[in-house]
Amino acid sequence: MPSDTVLGAGSPSSVPAPSSYRITALIVASALFMEQLDSTILATALPTMARSFGVSPLDMSVALTGYLLSLAVFIPMSGWIADRFGARNVFCAAIAIFMAGSLLCAQAPSLTVLVIARILQGLGGAMMVPVGRLVILKTVPRAQFVSAMAWVMVPALIGPVLGPMVGGFIVTYFDWRWIFYINIPLGIVGILLASRHIENVREETRRPFDMLGLLYSGVALGSLLFAFEAGGRGEAPPAVTLTLLVVGIVSGWLYIRHARHHAAPILDLTLMRLLTFRLSVVAGGLARISAGAMPFLLPLMMQLGFGMSAVHSGLVTFASAAGAMAMKASAGPILRRFGFRNTLIWNSVFTSCFLAIYAAFRPDWPLLAIYALLLIGGFSQSLQFTAYNTIAYADVERERMSAATSFYTTMQQMMLSLGICVSAAVLQVSVAVSGRETPVMADFSAAFLTVTSIALLAAFLCARLPRDAGDDLAGRAAPRDAAH
Repeated sequence: MPSDTVLGAGSPSSVPAPSSYRITALIVASALFMEQLDSTILATALPTMARSFGVSPLDMSVALTGYLLSLAVFIPMSGWIADRFGARNVFCAAIAIFMAGSLLCAQAPSLTVLVIARILQGLGGAMMVPVGRLVILKTVPRAQFVSAMAWVMVPALIGPVLGPMVGGFIVTYFDWRWIFYINIPLGIVGILLASRHIENVREETRRPFDMLGLLYSGVALGSLLFAFEAGGRGEAPPAVTLTLLVVGIVSGWLYIRHARHHAAPILDLTLMRLLTFRLSVVAGGLARISAGAMPFLLPLMMQLGFGMSAVHSGLVTFASAAGAMAMKASAGPILRRFGFRNTLIWNSVFTSCFLAIYAAFRPDWPLLAIYALLLIGGFSQSLQFTAYNTIAYADVERERMSAATSFYTTMQQMMLSLGICVSAAVLQVSVAVSGRETPVMADFSAAFLTVTSIALLAAFLCARLPRDAGDDLAGRAAPRDAAH
C-alpha cells in the first residue's frame, strides 16, 4: 500500500511519474464508470420501475434528481475532507457508502424509500469522483492535463455505453433491482485497487472546516433544486414551491455574506475572479443543462414515444455515449490545432444544432439515421466538456485546487440536476396544456428544443475567453511550472 504523501509548496513529490498518474487516472475512471453505469441503467429502467411502484414515469425523475441533489449538497466538503484525512482513505470510504446506498436501492419497497437510498448513494458519489480528480489535478504536470483528463474519461465513458444496453436487458429479462446489485462487485474491486495504487495525498496546511457555510450552501442548493423539481412536475402547490425558492435565495445570500468573512469558506467564491474558471463554470453550466436532460429524455422518448422495449431503447440510445467515447482520442489534437477559445465557441454551436435535431426524431425515421445523429451529437458534446473540465483550472494555483475542485464539481452537478428539472417541467407543462395524461412526441420535441436553446447561449460567453487561454494546457505554448 502506498504511503501518505503530504503536499506543500514546492514539494518534489507533487509531480509523479507518467505511469503513476495514468494508473491513478484509470482507477478514478473506474469509479466514474460505476457511477455512470448506475445512472444510465436507472434512466433506462424508469418506466419499468414506475409500474413497479405504481407511479407515473414522469414522477420517477425525482430518483435522478435526488441523487444529483445529494451530490450538489455534499461535494463542497470533498476537498476539505480529502486534505484532512487523505485522498485514498476518503476515496475508499466513498465507494463503501455508494455500495451501501446501492443495497438499499435494491431493497426499496416504494419511490420514497428509493429516493432516500439514492441520496445516500449521492453522499458516496460526492466524495468518490471529485477526490480522485483532485489527486490528478494536484500531481499532474500542466502540459499533461488534457492527456490526464482523457485517461480519466475514456474508461468512464464505457459506463454510458453499456448502461442503456445492460439496463434494458436487466429490466426486460430480470428484476430491475439487479441494476443496483451489480454495483457491489464493482465497488469491491475499486476499493482493492485504490488501496494498492492511490497515494494518500493530503495538504500540509489544514484549513478550518466551514460547518456554517456547509449548512447555508446545503439549504440553498437543496431548496432551489427541490423547488425546481416539485414545481416542474406540478406536484407541489405554488405556495410550497414559492417558499422553497425564497428559502433557497435567502440561504444563498446568507452564504455569500458568510463567505466574505470566513478564512476558508466551503465554497470559495473568490475563484470566480479568475476569468477562465468563471467562464467554464457559467458557460459549462448552461451546456450541462442539456447534458443532464439527455439521459432522462432519450430513453423515455424511445419507450413512451416510439413504443420500444427497454432493451431496444438501450440499444438505440447507447450511440450517443459511444460517440462520446470515440472523441477522447481526438480531444488533444483538436485543442492543439484550434485552441480552447475557438473550440468552445464553434463546438457549442455545432453541438446545439445536433441536439436540436433530436427534437425532430419520429418513429418512422430510419434507425440508422438516428444512430448516426446520436453518435455525432455525443462526440461533439463530449469534446465540449473535456475542454471545459480542463480550461477551468488553467489559472488556479495548486494550493487552491481543493477549493476549485469542490466549487466546480458542485456547480457541475447542480446544473446537471437542473437539466432534469427543466426537461421534466417542460414535459409536464406540455402534457397539461394538451390535456393528455402521458407525453407524446410533440412534448418531447418541446423539451429538447428548450434545453438546447439554453445550451446555445454558452457560445456567446466563450467568445470572452482570451485567444491564448489554456495554450500551455493544450500544448500550444511553453508549459508553466509543473507544480503550479
